[in-house]
Amino acid sequence: MEPVARHALGPAQISAQFPDLPPLLDIERNQSLTLMNTHFSITTPVPLLPSQVEVGAMNCRPAKPLPQDLEAWIAGAGSAGVIYFSLGSVARGETMPPQYRQVFVEAFRRLPQRVLWKYEGELEGVSDNVRISSWLPQQDVLAHHNVKVFISHGGLLSLQESVYHNTPLLVLPIFGDQPKNAMFVENSGLGHMLVWEELTADSIVDALTDIVSSPRYKDNVAAMSASLRDQLTTPQELAVFWTEYVIRHRGAPQLRCPAAQLSWVEFLMLDVVGLLLLVLLLLLFLFRRLLLAVSAALLGGGGKKKRD
Repeated sequence: MEPVARHALGPAQISAQFPDLPPLLDIERNQSLTLMNTHFSITTPVPLLPSQVEVGAMNCRPAKPLPQDLEAWIAGAGSAGVIYFSLGSVARGETMPPQYRQVFVEAFRRLPQRVLWKYEGELEGVSDNVRISSWLPQQDVLAHHNVKVFISHGGLLSLQESVYHNTPLLVLPIFGDQPKNAMFVENSGLGHMLVWEELTADSIVDALTDIVSSPRYKDNVAAMSASLRDQLTTPQELAVFWTEYVIRHRGAPQLRCPAAQLSWVEFLMLDVVGLLLLVLLLLLFLFRRLLLAVSAALLGGGGKKKRD
């Protein structure tokens, strides 16, 4: 799968586009609030400042009823269930190299489940258990009790929606943060990760079969989903409250960490480290002089006794 090219602008390019913009370091030090698209339930817990507010899964919402024909098709899969396959909105289906496309077509033909495949464009050779659509209401699909696995590229929003709606994952990362998210899925027992370069029909079938047949993946997602949903207020309300708090308190300087105004030498305490190293060297020097003095005294005293 070929990723879409993305070019990050450096400070020089940003300054050229916005000549009146203050230096980026000044902007970084002057920020009043950071809304972070994370939550400790779905990432590694870290200590945060009062000005750093987690609003992860703000994109998630309760499910809405599916269109009648789609509801009937998913429910009609019976106990075998449905596999939902989508690579997001950036990596379009028709850009998938033909060899990978054929691998999926072959793998889906061998599955007992129905497969709902978000794919833009025409796709020939698919089996009768596969339904193609250029757009699907993803969260409503993921929330359906008969959807067993979500085959995803591992984008952060898709990961959050899958956990929120309690659906295990098979992740095929393409670019950006997706490989890291895929490793999180694998290590957290939420599903499996596959690599495009090693993709085969057998590996897809084996991974999906394991996820569907082993209850531990569903149990792990359910536990994480319960933690993610168990919040005092919604992420949207939290973001609104803290945004309005900053406005009400005219930038809320009381939220800012004083360390933001320190230079990198002060922040890393290099002056303290330098002083400690200097003291250590001085102690080593004094200890060496003491050893030399003791050695000279012992050797000198031994030689004198021998002459006597």
